[in-house]
Amino acid sequence: MPGSNPASPSRPRRARRGRLLIVGCGDVGQRVLRLLAGRWTVFALTSSVARVAELREAGAIPVIGNLDEPATLGRLAGLADRVLHLAPPATQGRTDERTRHLLQALSRSAPPRQLVYASTSGVYGDCGGARIDETRRTNPSNDRAWRRVDAEAQLRQWGRVTGCPVTILRVPGIYAFDREGGHPRERLAKGSPVLAREDDVYTNHIQADDLARACLLALVRGPSQRVIHASDDSELLMGDYFDLAAGLCGLEPPRRIARADAASVFTPMQLSFMNESRRLDNRRLKRELRQVLHYPTPREGLLAVED
Repeated sequence: MPGSNPASPSRPRRARRGRLLIVGCGDVGQRVLRLLAGRWTVFALTSSVARVAELREAGAIPVIGNLDEPATLGRLAGLADRVLHLAPPATQGRTDERTRHLLQALSRSAPPRQLVYASTSGVYGDCGGARIDETRRTNPSNDRAWRRVDAEAQLRQWGRVTGCPVTILRVPGIYAFDREGGHPRERLAKGSPVLAREDDVYTNHIQADDLARACLLALVRGPSQRVIHASDDSELLMGDYFDLAAGLCGLEPPRRIARADAASVFTPMQLSFMNESRRLDNRRLKRELRQVLHYPTPREGLLAVED
């Protein structure tokens, strides 16, 4: 045809490679990196120069910055089109200034296409063992949970103002055989007791690799301004969870003690977990993120180690 140039056919435009910023790239963040296996460009915010080599080896591009020092966060604006916020708040007060500083930094440029925040199921406080979904009102019972409620509120408001879709994952107890400090065998080996059955509380769990998958699914499928329970299918009393772990690991089951004796045995933080009982409904995780759990209960996940 006149005017055509058969020697220079139009080329299909290549898809832009995804760019992800992980804020708080600890154990779960590094599991996310392994799942991505170089398919996205991943930046990892760290305040520690000593972690730079470790993060590079894991497949991330380290970005030095400290959430407690806003002036160090200038590089974050516009750096990535998706953000995974895994950093915990500081250990004092009822507000999360770290999240505030992160959002201030991100606001210096166009917002990302998606932001996912890993919160905690502790925002509900004690539910008396009831099975609850994400419509349950928050009722934090300690400053640690109040800080998470504050972070969630900041993120949802920022998402509404900027138009950035924000998905909040409320996460229960995270475990994995290869997670440092995150497996019940360590507590069992110390001979730590659990509450007597009549005093016991329901706890909720998620295997760390399943949580990493939930984070990735939320980054690409997460509904805007939505809260989702990132929890497995189990409904276990705390003592039964440790009994199960003991049986699987070939260890002695923990002894049981009355709640009246617990204050003399457990730390205040341990006691705070023993004062809250709830069972998380995870139907949104399966319906909206379409996640198929590799480890639907701790029976499948306590001894599992992924390549």
